[in-house]
Amino acid sequence: MRITSKGQVTIPHDLREKTGLLPDTEVEFRYDGKVLSIVKATKRKKPGRGAKLVARLRGKGDVLMTTEQIMELTRGD
Repeated sequence: MRITSKGQVTIPHDLREKTGLLPDTEVEFRYDGKVLSIVKATKRKKPGRGAKLVARLRGKGDVLMTTEQIMELTRGD
């Protein structure tokens, strides 16, 4: 594996899956004087995509139906 001129490295797919390093995962670099490690960040610095979507949609619903009424429409009953 080689570091690019921009300091970038590609983490192999199987390692990303095993470690749960998905797109937009916050990571930290740790250096103990000999070894440089990449780990998932312990605290998110910004809201994730799902949280942003929920925040944007919160309070936007204007349908005055119960869940059961909506399910009846969905089922075609």
